[in-house]
Amino acid sequence: MPEELCFVPADEEHVRREREKARQLRASQWWKNLRGQGICYYCQKRIPPKELCMDHLVPVIRGGKSSKGNIVACCKPCNNKKSHLLPVEWQEYLEMLKQQAK
Repeated sequence: MPEELCFVPADEEHVRREREKARQLRASQWWKNLRGQGICYYCQKRIPPKELCMDHLVPVIRGGKSSKGNIVACCKPCNNKKSHLLPVEWQEYLEMLKQQAK
């Protein structure tokens, strides 16, 4: 993962507000249906639905919102690896792994 990645985190009020919205979405039928599919958004592996996490494509700490268009279901390993990366940074990381595997 990019070791030297620096960014200015979103303000605490934004993070608090968006985390509350995420809690509300977790209780929604929309989230239950998404999680019920049992597929990690990132690695596409089948995962028991109860083991899938909610992940923000654009992390809240990076200014992302807790909206249906910014939330995906993913496995814990992918969620932990992606951490606070933006989608483009995550793709760069995956490409780097592919290059190292050659």
